[in-house]
Amino acid sequence: MDTRFDLFGNETAARFAQRFANASLVIHQSPLPRSTQELVSLRVSQINGCGWCVDLHTKEAAAAGETAVRLHLVAAWRESTVFTQAERAALALAEEGTRLADAHRGVSDETWAQVREHYDDDRIAALVSLVAVINAANRLAVIVHQRGGSYEAGMFAAALD
Repeated sequence: MDTRFDLFGNETAARFAQRFANASLVIHQSPLPRSTQELVSLRVSQINGCGWCVDLHTKEAAAAGETAVRLHLVAAWRESTVFTQAERAALALAEEGTRLADAHRGVSDETWAQVREHYDDDRIAALVSLVAVINAANRLAVIVHQRGGSYEAGMFAAALD
């Protein structure tokens, strides 16, 4: 399966990508821990089957110091012992916020209470925004068949400069 469309090679798509990256920068610069950002982005991308984003977030997380064990266990975070309670709350929110069509209630009250227990308003704003942004990024990449495997840490930031 070949990439259908070069999102970085088209003027309109490139302008959109720049604005999209600016919105993402707000999240990146928020007080939400970088490791949590990458774990959430990775989990959402796994759920959505976005090879490009799984590749990107795995490599960015590793470059930022995330361990291979934790990266390998993100898909089975409920059955593992390597994530903090705060990270588990964030991953639950990410899953429920991504699987809106599968969970008629959306994000459960139980998950929301766990998120509230571990994060302040600024971190919650970043977390909710992150789930929305990564879902949008996944859809862009999946629609055009952006394939995973060739990403190198820092490449996305460099492409938008």
